[in-house]
Amino acid sequence: MLPGGHLLSVLIFFPAVGALALLMLRGDDHKYIRLIAMVVSAAEFLFSLLMLPRVPIGTAGYHLEEFAKWINQPPINYHLGVDGISLFLVLLTTFLTPISVLASWNSIAHRVKEFFVMLFMLEVGVVGVFLSLDLFLFFLFWEVMLIPMAFLIGIWGHERRVYAAVKFVLYTMAGSILMLVGIIWLYNSTGTFDLPTIQQMLANGTMVLAPRTEMLLFLAFFLAFAIKVPLFPLHTWLPDAHVEAPTAGSVMLAGVLLKLGTYGMIRFCLPLFPEASHRAARWVAVLAIIGIIYGALVAMVQPNLKKLVAYSSVSHLGFVVLGIFAFHNISMQGAVYQMLAHGVSTGALFLLVGMLYDRRHTFEISEYGGLSTPMPKLAAFFLFTALSSLGLPMLNGFVGEFLVLLGTYQRHWQWASWAAVGVILSACYLLWSYQRVFFGEITREKNRTLPDATAREKWILGVVAVVTLWMGIGSPFITRRTAAATQTVIDQVEPQRPYEAATPPGAAPEVKGDSANTAKAVPIERLGIR
Repeated sequence: MLPGGHLLSVLIFFPAVGALALLMLRGDDHKYIRLIAMVVSAAEFLFSLLMLPRVPIGTAGYHLEEFAKWINQPPINYHLGVDGISLFLVLLTTFLTPISVLASWNSIAHRVKEFFVMLFMLEVGVVGVFLSLDLFLFFLFWEVMLIPMAFLIGIWGHERRVYAAVKFVLYTMAGSILMLVGIIWLYNSTGTFDLPTIQQMLANGTMVLAPRTEMLLFLAFFLAFAIKVPLFPLHTWLPDAHVEAPTAGSVMLAGVLLKLGTYGMIRFCLPLFPEASHRAARWVAVLAIIGIIYGALVAMVQPNLKKLVAYSSVSHLGFVVLGIFAFHNISMQGAVYQMLAHGVSTGALFLLVGMLYDRRHTFEISEYGGLSTPMPKLAAFFLFTALSSLGLPMLNGFVGEFLVLLGTYQRHWQWASWAAVGVILSACYLLWSYQRVFFGEITREKNRTLPDATAREKWILGVVAVVTLWMGIGSPFITRRTAAATQTVIDQVEPQRPYEAATPPGAAPEVKGDSANTAKAVPIERLGIR
């Protein structure tokens, strides 16, 4: 058993140890390279499960904290911690990494060692971002994950991989520069990079930011995170990155990297800049709703199957941003759940699209048709995953979207009504694309002899399907552990200014005073989620 005091450090740096082990192997020893990559990624996932019993249910704050002074001046500390939100995002990361290793087992045939080294360094950066409680350390890991992702796209991608990689780097660096300016500005105002210390200074009134300063700082952080989400209209890098990335790159990009943006909004934008968050909420909600509908409409007309899934991410993550800026605990829990569900479902969709590409070497929907005849098992997995992504009840996609809409309706029923259109549109583009790929007559002779899912592919898809179903019917396991953390964020942002929202038609007026938080919890308790 690992000592709890160093578990988070192990989770961050164990993949780096695995990368060093791979570098010691001969480059042409592909069998052992893949085997070690699988063992390291699986061990990392098992280590991450050790966090579950160490993060108590119903308790707010950070757990398993590690603190050590790093640089004296300016005061930069090695400060790690985990709460109910970051707990499951780390688990999502460590779960998708071995899935990505298996997905790349045969499709990556050149520079295999370097590929898995980049994959592990990407995992180091992402896990570090989720566990960092020092702003400088957070920024350091934020930049660490940029480099390996760019290499994964630029070296192992498809025809326009260099263009997509450069575009990804330019967009991300633009946001990073803004965030770095905001971090330095915040340090000059507080004298510290330590996130809990800054939050405490805000809570007890030790630090009060001028409204203009707070808004500028909010924008510096928010734009960096909005690019990463990506939020409309900052999304144009995403379709190119997804289409050109290898399958494992798309799985990690959609499943994990996009969540860095929404996680940053929850961890930094709302708690550190509550007044500015309220002032910007309506504008952010408008952009989120536009992204929900626009992403779905563009996905519906895509001739490229992988680009269709990419635009579906723009739509689905619009729900996450909307849930965050509705400032309600139910919608906040829905946003966190939707982040997890999207990571699993959309990651699975990219796995399936990659399996089709391995057989036909094209993403064009017109090149397929009637594939359910030669590939019934793959067709069944694809249908199951599409249904989960569109939000079918009893599957993972339903829980997050339902909670987002429910919580948003409590605050602003117009927002929820517009966002609900995206639920209908997602069913349209997913089912229509499935019909064109797997039903109808086989119009291409090459498709008649396509092999069905292999044993390795069935294992991959089977594991993901089990997780998808479990998240759909076992949601209290997650929501009970995220409730306290999301409520803490709401408590940090709400006292600054009571949120004046339109009352939904026929809804009872919101309870004010000491019982307000209790009243907010009632709908979730009735649902059996808390």
